[in-house]
Amino acid sequence: METTVRAAENRFEILVDDAVVGVAEYLDDGDRRIFDHTRVDDAMSGRGLAGRLVGHALDETRKEGRRVVPVCTYVAAYVERHEEYADLVEPASDDDGDLVAARS
Repeated sequence: METTVRAAENRFEILVDDAVVGVAEYLDDGDRRIFDHTRVDDAMSGRGLAGRLVGHALDETRKEGRRVVPVCTYVAAYVERHEEYADLVEPASDDDGDLVAARS
């Protein structure tokens, strides 16, 4: 199992046996990283992969000196359960939703 960032694609990936089985997508806005979508393949659910993926994504975001805007409900729930990331979180605004929608 490996986690990696694909900066050109604005996403973190988790791989099992060299196959991408999950992604955490984001949009960078200045010093903020807006996480808008996280998913893991149904066949791989229940194995803690999403948590491992998001934890890695948040650690990398911290190393880059960015704030986290959790538009994605999974990322929002994750940071609530893991208070070691509370200092990174910036509440999402309507403008953040508009940025995400414009990207889609």
